[in-house]
Amino acid sequence: MKSGKVWLGLLAGLVVLLLVGPLVVPIPPLEGTIPPAQLADADSRFIELAGINVHYKAMGSGEPVFLLLHGFGANTYSWHKVMTPLSEWGTAIAYDRPAFGLTERPLAWDGVNPYSTEAQVEIALGLLDAHGADRAILVGHSAGGTLAVHIALLHPERVEALILVSPAIYTGGGAPGFVRPLLHTPQLRRIGPLIVRGMLARGDALIERAWHDPARITPEDRAGYLLPLQSENWDRALWEMTLAADYPDLVSQLDRLTLPVLIITGNDDRVVPAADSIRLAGEIPDAALVVISNSGHVAHEETPEATLMAIAEFMRSLP
Repeated sequence: MKSGKVWLGLLAGLVVLLLVGPLVVPIPPLEGTIPPAQLADADSRFIELAGINVHYKAMGSGEPVFLLLHGFGANTYSWHKVMTPLSEWGTAIAYDRPAFGLTERPLAWDGVNPYSTEAQVEIALGLLDAHGADRAILVGHSAGGTLAVHIALLHPERVEALILVSPAIYTGGGAPGFVRPLLHTPQLRRIGPLIVRGMLARGDALIERAWHDPARITPEDRAGYLLPLQSENWDRALWEMTLAADYPDLVSQLDRLTLPVLIITGNDDRVVPAADSIRLAGEIPDAALVVISNSGHVAHEETPEATLMAIAEFMRSLP
């Protein structure tokens, strides 16, 4: 009997610790961060969309218009090896999606949540409107490919074609459904930024996992990915994006994609397996598929020449 009371006391203490501990644990402020606009390049541009200041870059002129949608943890830098060649066909626009790069990271807002899928769609179409583009070729990598497919399903009249590099359609859906309500508890809302900091502390390991051959990663590549971590509120904004994430059912709608689609994957993709991209090409009507040898999750960065060759052949096939 006495032993049972001890165990009940320990259990009660553990529950109190789990409930109260996250509310009192110190959250040290980020040091050395500055407003993202102060990190901008000479060719950086900013535009107000969905209530936030969006960072983007644009090259070329005329049609077609390529709108480049980067993946999780990336930013406009990830397109730097292919953006100039794409701009030789028309206009190439790359931007930092909310919570990434040098786009503003608000922690309070009126109206639509800037980290929601709804805002992501609004920002993408707003950029096209700002450039007078009725339609565009959406080039999406990983989670950016997920967004590209979502936009094409919602607004097919705005999308001329899709170029998807290792798109995260079957994977990368975030936390399991039964976990998501817990993310909104006061405890996790408070320590969420600490969790994010812990994840991003392994930044180099995450970058290397995306490449088939990490020896190809230059110091400039690492710096390009890590630069946004100097932006104020990057940790809290990334947690807000985690809380806002909603994952529309795209798989059941793939047969509605009747526009031209090119899917590119590296044969050694350890983030979104090549098998997923091959499956996707079989489920989208008449989709073209290119599997690049000796390449990982970021074919447009690791093997840009092969990626551009695949895109060039695809462009020649367009009406």
